[in-house]
Amino acid sequence: MIRICPSILNANFDELPSEIAKVAQVSDLLHLDVMDNKFVPNFTFSFERAREIIEGSQLPVDVHLMIANADKEALPYLDTSAFSITVHFEACADPLSLLTEIRRRGKRSAIAIKPGTAIDEIRELIPAVDMILVMTVEPGFGGQKFMSEMMPKVEVARRWLDEGGFGDTWLQVDGGVNLETISKAKQAGADTFVAGSVVFNSPDPAGIVETLRQLAAAVK
Repeated sequence: MIRICPSILNANFDELPSEIAKVAQVSDLLHLDVMDNKFVPNFTFSFERAREIIEGSQLPVDVHLMIANADKEALPYLDTSAFSITVHFEACADPLSLLTEIRRRGKRSAIAIKPGTAIDEIRELIPAVDMILVMTVEPGFGGQKFMSEMMPKVEVARRWLDEGGFGDTWLQVDGGVNLETISKAKQAGADTFVAGSVVFNSPDPAGIVETLRQLAAAVK
């Protein structure tokens, strides 16, 4: 199954309900990037604003926490109606405990790694996650160029999931996904795709989401 998750990082923050409505009928999840200007050099939403977006979204929300001290700072998000919560391996002192708690609270748990982090760092966490996120840009800003050199990580993660019997675990890529790069990510084994600027900078966001899905589906 292919999942397309538009990221509102490049949407008009002042018109979010209407921006989300543009893609609600054709997308699988809404990707919400929460940045704290500590873990990454950018700030997007406070917890209070993020909660408003989560509770008001027409789509299930895939929350991507790019925040420092995730062991503590991620906990308030467990009380929201978020569908999925992603934390960064690099931001956790005890990722296994946090991922286990996310699941215990009824959310899908996900672990993300930055480009500089080896995929082997998270292998032992696979039984505790519902999704692996391989960043294909340095987190912090939208509109960056897709890092094709991250595809070997995706290939390794796909092999682990297939060989380990983790067929229900999703494999997501985030960063620089567009009409030219989505096929590379699908070929490497990704099945869940975050797309931001290519969607919301388009005059036809819904059409772009549908085209991305078609392009991914064409890769066998």
